[in-house]
Amino acid sequence: MNDNRLIELEIKAAYQEDLLQALNNIVSAQQLQIQRLETTCQLLNERIKSLSTEGMGSDVAIDEVPPHY
Repeated sequence: MNDNRLIELEIKAAYQEDLLQALNNIVSAQQLQIQRLETTCQLLNERIKSLSTEGMGSDVAIDEVPPHY
């Protein structure tokens, strides 16, 4: 194996390691974002449930079909 071929392989390996690290950083950032979004969804679901239970005493039903249907 000549030296040029070996150097080319080492360069390719270095680029692949760099790419792998960059992709790993992106996946880690996305995981954090997913966790924040899941937390936000849980909080919103709890808020919606609390608002719907507060509104149970009112005369207007949430799931009531409008009169034009």
